[in-house]
Amino acid sequence: MRAAEWLFAVGAALFVIGIGFVVVGARAARQAPAAARPAAATPPIATVRQLMLGVVEPAAVVVFESVSTTVTKEGTEEKAPSTAAEWEAVGAAAAALAEAGRLLMADGRAVDRQDWTRMAQGMVDGARQTLAAVAARSAPGVFDAGGALYTSCDGCHQQYMR
Repeated sequence: MRAAEWLFAVGAALFVIGIGFVVVGARAARQAPAAARPAAATPPIATVRQLMLGVVEPAAVVVFESVSTTVTKEGTEEKAPSTAAEWEAVGAAAAALAEAGRLLMADGRAVDRQDWTRMAQGMVDGARQTLAAVAARSAPGVFDAGGALYTSCDGCHQQYMR
């Protein structure tokens, strides 16, 4: 076989192999799941008021009322979660507050990206602090975290509540 024939045979073989790779690649691309694309933002369903009334307010009441000290003529009464179920309820309320804070920062719901977002993040941070105190079974920690939550809520209400 002459060199020209040999080069033609090698070139033809490489061409056929290349076509094979293209076909295999095309089939694999059709069968492979689409690359992970960021999920399209979904519009909010609940209004800020509905979130406040349905999620934030009930959860905040659980956290705020879970730890207290009451002083009367009869003496001092300390209130704190004492059972696993009571601690779990406070933790669930704190988790709801953290998630609600994130929902308040969502596009379509956030009033602005400055103070609103900072105060909603304050609620998330206070809720996380509460969750840490619940995990440690620390009533003083829950009390302190309640103060951080209150500060966030009060500041937001003063500026935005209509």
